Parts: sequence; C-alpha cells; structure tokens
Amino acid sequence: MSLQPGDTIPDMPIQVVDGEVRSSRTGVLFAGRKVVLFGVPGAFTPTCSNQHLPGYIRHLADFRQRGVTVICLAVNDVHVMKAWACAQQVPAGLLMLADGNAGFTRALGLEWDGTPFGMGLRARRFALYAENSGIRLLQIEAPGEFRVSSAEAMLAAIGP
Repeated sequence: MSLQPGDTIPDMPIQVVDGEVRSSRTGVLFAGRKVVLFGVPGAFTPTCSNQHLPGYIRHLADFRQRGVTVICLAVNDVHVMKAWACAQQVPAGLLMLADGNAGFTRALGLEWDGTPFGMGLRARRFALYAENSGIRLLQIEAPGEFRVSSAEAMLAAIGP
C-alpha cells in the first residue's frame, strides 16, 4: 500500500542528477521545502518523454513562483537519468532522481511490476506534493492513464 497524505517521506540514500551526479538523501531533498515529486515508469519511454517530463519543464517557472521544488523520479540508473535529462534539456533546479534498485519507490509503496512488458520493477505514474517532508497530496494514475499527475493537474491541485 502506498504512503498517504499525512505520512512522512522516508529518508533514504538516492542518486540525484542536477547538471552533475551526486549522492544525497531523500530526507535532505524534502526537508524544509515545498516539493512536487512526480514518478514515471521509465526514462526515454513515450508518455514520459513526450508529455510527462516536458510538462514539468514547461511549467517549472510556475512551480518556482509558488516556492515549489520539482523532482522527477524513475527506476533507472543514474547514467540513464543523466542522459535523459540531457536529451530533454532539463533546466537547472529540476532534480532527477535515479532510483536504480527501486528502494525509494518501494518505500513509497508506488512500485509497479512491468515484467509483462519487459520492463521489470518500475515506479507507477504518480505525483505528490509535500511540505517539509510531509505528504499533503498524492495523485496516482490508473494503468495506462496520464491525467492527475501532469504538471497542469498538480498546479491546479496545489493552487496559487
């Protein structure tokens, strides 16, 4: 079962791509901040590359105006996430989390078994809003859908 609003983001080691690759902890990334974390099934996959990540890139200034940090999560290794960030021209400040072994994704309870599609364990498509590590809103997509986790949907949900 996934974490719910009112729960705290688990503190775990994670690899971050923000221009460069670095190790961090999720507790550090969420502490004292407003954060939108969106999860995608995989870097370079069609919906993720054509709609999900590009929407957050287009609306990054809108999130920043609200004082919100935007973070993208995928169950991919750090090299894939860095290449995807480069290919998508992800601007500085939009953090890319490489959850290569799905540890953070499983701790959130948002894993998805993509084995029938040759993808193995992945993240479900989702978006959450947290303040100071506390989850305030969690939007999980139904299989095959892309509506509630889009940048536009999250901007509307968190308000001005």
